[in-house]
Amino acid sequence: MPAHDFDAFRQQALAEGFDEVLERQWPADAVLETHTHPFGVSAVVVLGEMWLQLGEHTRHLQPGDRFSLDADEPHAERYGPAGATYWVARSNRPRAH
Repeated sequence: MPAHDFDAFRQQALAEGFDEVLERQWPADAVLETHTHPFGVSAVVVLGEMWLQLGEHTRHLQPGDRFSLDADEPHAERYGPAGATYWVARSNRPRAH
């Protein structure tokens, strides 16, 4: 996904009610054991690859793949040999549905 699309991702996320949008970069082979965040997320992988584990289910995510997590949803993350970069929109407050 071209870098200039970050602006479009950011504008769409803000229009959808997210209140923070940023780029996260993870180093090669990083592993984050099961944890939670106090915010909900909607994200798209733009470089590299990662594995996202939710309970017994693991998704292999590559550029263009999207994922979302509710606030306080337990999950684990593992990043590939080249690391990974993703754009993430965070909702630090409950969103209206």
